[in-house]
Amino acid sequence: CRRDIVLLLAFLMLYRLGEAQLVKLATPFLLDPASQGGLGLSTSQVGLVYGSVGVAALTVGGLLGGWVISRHGLGRWLWPMVAAIHLPNTLFIALATWQPQDPWLVAAAVATEQLGYGFGFAAYLMVMIWAAEGPSQTAHYALCTGFMALGMMLPGMASGWLQQQLGYPLFFAWVCVCTLPSVALAARLRIPRDFGRKADETDAPAAKGGATA
Repeated sequence: CRRDIVLLLAFLMLYRLGEAQLVKLATPFLLDPASQGGLGLSTSQVGLVYGSVGVAALTVGGLLGGWVISRHGLGRWLWPMVAAIHLPNTLFIALATWQPQDPWLVAAAVATEQLGYGFGFAAYLMVMIWAAEGPSQTAHYALCTGFMALGMMLPGMASGWLQQQLGYPLFFAWVCVCTLPSVALAARLRIPRDFGRKADETDAPAAKGGATA
């Protein structure tokens, strides 16, 4: 058993603590009328903003995250990815405060948040793979996926009640506060700098030479 298992499981539970609450209220926020603190978009506009533009940005972010890790390693990109998944949440505070009526402005904010989420989530998946290393890799990875699901389910259960108590601007501010535990836990992870990096051609001769020796 890994000595840092408690730290790893806490990271898996809390890395998306803010995002788990934001994702539950994002669509209601876009649909609710301005009198209730929302943006008053139509169902078709929400489908375009969140279902099309948002999903496309999420996909691009995930692919980009996987690519940079394969090029340079997770240890080198962990902090940029932590920032990418958390900082764009502040855009929802701005949307809730100013309530813009331009759907394309809203789409740009949602796309930025989803792009950052996809990019930062690549780090989360790689941490799961790193945590599962060892003789019981399959069992460890199954445990990690269970904590991943709990990390999204449990915080989301209270998000609707919190929003009713706080209103949208303060709720999204709370979401940003909830990103701090994952930052603190990420600072304690000791991930190898090149973990996840794909061996390039310059590594091949050295590896062959070592095998020959």
